Parts: sequence; structure tokens; C-alpha cells
Amino acid sequence: MSIEMKMLVWSIALGLVQIALAATFATAQRGIKWNAGPRDGMAPPLNPVAGRLDRASRNFLETFAFFAAAVLAVMLMQKADAQTALGAQLYFWARLAYLPLYAAGVPYLRTLVWAVSLVGLLMVLSGLF
Repeated sequence: MSIEMKMLVWSIALGLVQIALAATFATAQRGIKWNAGPRDGMAPPLNPVAGRLDRASRNFLETFAFFAAAVLAVMLMQKADAQTALGAQLYFWARLAYLPLYAAGVPYLRTLVWAVSLVGLLMVLSGLF
């Protein structure tokens, strides 16, 4: 399996972990009745950590579809090379580092790490040109 595909598989796992963490922290705060119910009306606001985990999860989902599409297109068109492999690794490792930084509320460094993940995504995408 190529490095790009390995990073895609690990990114899928990371996304699932982020969804599970966000849901677990929200349920711990709001209760199982809220989580299992229809969630009609306004949900009580999340505490800072639960809110950050929720936002980190949504932030991951904002870029993941583009990353997955880029990796799959690179593989389908047989355009994988050292740059796309490095880009995929940058994306995954930066997204992995982003989660605890966001959960801890670390400013600036979190944004820098997000930018590194975007550079990685663009490196994968550039393999198509």
C-alpha cells in the first residue's frame, strides 16, 4: 500500500476518533437522555474543552474530503511521487497534532499546525498538475 493510501486510512481513523471524542465529551456534559433524544430546541452550550473538541472535529471534516479526493485522484491517475507522499504525511501528522493543541486551547501554534496540514494537502493536490 502506498504512503498516500496509508495516510488516508490513518486519517479516516483519526476522524472517527475525533467524532467519538467530541460526542463523548458532549454526552458527558449534556447527558445520555439528550444524546439519545431528538435534540429539538437549543442545546445547552458546551464547556470549553467539549466545545473545542467539537470544533476540532468539524474543522477536520472541512479539509478531510479534499484530502481524500486528492489522494484518490493521485492514486487513480498514477501520479504518486515523493512530494505527494510527503504531503500526505504532513497532512496526517499535522492533523494529529492539531487535536490536542485545539483541545488544550493553545493559540497560534494550533493555527501554524493547521497551516502545515493545508500545505500537505496542497502538496498532494499538486501531484495532479
